[in-house]
Amino acid sequence: MSKGSSSMDGSGSNAETAAKDRHAPEPEDERKPDSPTKLTAASWKYALGRSTREFSRLSITDLGASLAYYGILSLFPALLALVSLLGIVGQAESTTQNMLEMIGKVASPEVSSILEQPIEQLANNRAAGLTFLVGLLGALWSASGYVGAFGRCLNRIYAIAEGRPFYKLKPLMLLLTAALLVVVALMAILLVVSGPFAQAIGDTIGAGSQTLLIWNIAKWPVLAICAVGLVTALYCGTPNIRQPKVRWLSAGSATALLVLALATLGFFFYVANFGSYNKTYGTIGGAIVLLLWLWIANLSLLFGAVLDAEIERARELQGGISAERSIQLPPRDTTASDKALAKENKDIERAAHLRTAARQSKDN
Repeated sequence: MSKGSSSMDGSGSNAETAAKDRHAPEPEDERKPDSPTKLTAASWKYALGRSTREFSRLSITDLGASLAYYGILSLFPALLALVSLLGIVGQAESTTQNMLEMIGKVASPEVSSILEQPIEQLANNRAAGLTFLVGLLGALWSASGYVGAFGRCLNRIYAIAEGRPFYKLKPLMLLLTAALLVVVALMAILLVVSGPFAQAIGDTIGAGSQTLLIWNIAKWPVLAICAVGLVTALYCGTPNIRQPKVRWLSAGSATALLVLALATLGFFFYVANFGSYNKTYGTIGGAIVLLLWLWIANLSLLFGAVLDAEIERARELQGGISAERSIQLPPRDTTASDKALAKENKDIERAAHLRTAARQSKDN
């Protein structure tokens, strides 16, 4: 496959990845505009328009569904680790109740009800230390499946094959997952545990409820920073591409978070006022609501990734780089994709031999 071509389904072929490794310019090639702010109006119009078309062409709705599946696999081990951690410090029962109340308010009673039984069972488990260790290892491995799947989705968006061998890729995904879980745990603690601590500090220094009021305002920027960090880590750390310099708040990540916030508010407003999942589906209504929300959340994240990819394409095009068919970013590694390409070529040779042999037998 020649340079600049792409496979029909949007995913990068092994041959295309090898070509990019040989010929793609450096991520910060001087021909490109230094930043997206230097793109022309025509480039922005093209990037925005192609983002919507690529969203459909790449079947992002299907990719979002697969990520929702991996998200479900990661959710309960992560809850196990979090609740067990609270059990170690003696805050499990009181805090889990606050957690369920918060989920009911922020999300919906259906989601809260589907999580209530497993969370309360974990909170009443006295073997918190062992449970925490098991839960942490399970959460790390399960969540790494989500992180790895997210990377494969981004490889598809950037039309690149996965070239990192398993012995390099899996440790990297586990390390990235561990960092992400720490941030997620911090966000959960800020939401459900920090209030009583802030009140206690206020009582100690004589500030009373003012400390709690200040913290209730200040924690939201902290949570926003954590959310930006999560999205940036997924966008920059998972795909097999050497990206331009890291921008902590890219246009894609900002759009993803904004769309996620608006979609979440709209979805749960619909569920609370117009939905009838419990009446229609009975006890599994909460599970369906949770799955739908995870799907919507992942669609938001993937759309942001598509937007970032198309902005990079626009930078390349404006710099005179041939990126009409495929974004020209070099891969991080081609070890696995080169081996896969060699196997593909052998299969093609065997197939050609079979065809030639069949033709010769007919001629005879």
